[in-house]
Amino acid sequence: MKVRIGFSLGTAGMGTDGVDGFGALVDDLERLGFDSLWLSERITGPAPDPLPALAFAAGRTTRLKLGTSVLVVPGRNPMLLAKELATVDRLSNGRLLPAVGLGAPDPMEHQAFGVQREERAALFDEVLPLLRRLWTEEAVDHDGPRYQLKAATVLPRPVQQPIDVWLGGLAPSELRRVGRLGDGWLPSFVTPDDVVEKRPVVEAAAAAAGREMDPEHWGALLIYGPPASGTGNGLDDRLAAVIERRRPGLDPAELVPSGHDALRIQCERFIERGFSKLVVLPAFPVTSYAEELELLAATVLPLTT
Repeated sequence: MKVRIGFSLGTAGMGTDGVDGFGALVDDLERLGFDSLWLSERITGPAPDPLPALAFAAGRTTRLKLGTSVLVVPGRNPMLLAKELATVDRLSNGRLLPAVGLGAPDPMEHQAFGVQREERAALFDEVLPLLRRLWTEEAVDHDGPRYQLKAATVLPRPVQQPIDVWLGGLAPSELRRVGRLGDGWLPSFVTPDDVVEKRPVVEAAAAAAGREMDPEHWGALLIYGPPASGTGNGLDDRLAAVIERRRPGLDPAELVPSGHDALRIQCERFIERGFSKLVVLPAFPVTSYAEELELLAATVLPLTT
């Protein structure tokens, strides 16, 4: 099992560094040996838009993989999305790692993509298989409930044939979707025990669809906080509210380890359970990304094999 550790900016972006510090962040990730950079899509937030930012990162690096966590699918034209993703994969020589989803449950985000919340799942289920066909077939005919294509062709082809697409989620419907449509599972706000409990649901759905998940394609996005103090674990009120909403009744310390040493222990717990693709995300204002990445590299990168 190959353990790989990436880094995510989440939806908060670069904070006080702003986008001007993004290039230095990319350079440090490549230099220190992180596996990947992951960017989240949030139209109404300060984080850089994933696809142009990852294209920028591709031009500064030769090894760093480029992930989206997640890229919203419902509301995007499938031919244009297939073209954009294939282009980034081509420019990076096959380093794109797209994790895609339905988008945040936020009316402002739905407005940006021109979809209603109740439409999203059906749109997603139509578009994702269509993307794979557009990446691999010469001429695609498709007559679906939302999109109709006749002899559609998208060029250039991606380097990866096909691109592996990762999905997240923890609800039963999301887990079944991972099994039916995903090439990998990358959930967030989960504990090591959660993934052990839920993995069989994904595997059963994959088997029912005549598919099998790659044993190397089990991962998790791990949020970590600053070192704990005498007054608590350092989580801000916003994140505490998010945890309470998404995982009511669960001790935040189970989801968000405090400090780098606790993060390393959490990573080890996931690895022991067969989850080898881990993406770490600081849940606090980072005053210096250069220093933070150095600390992370010293603490968690020794776990990689």
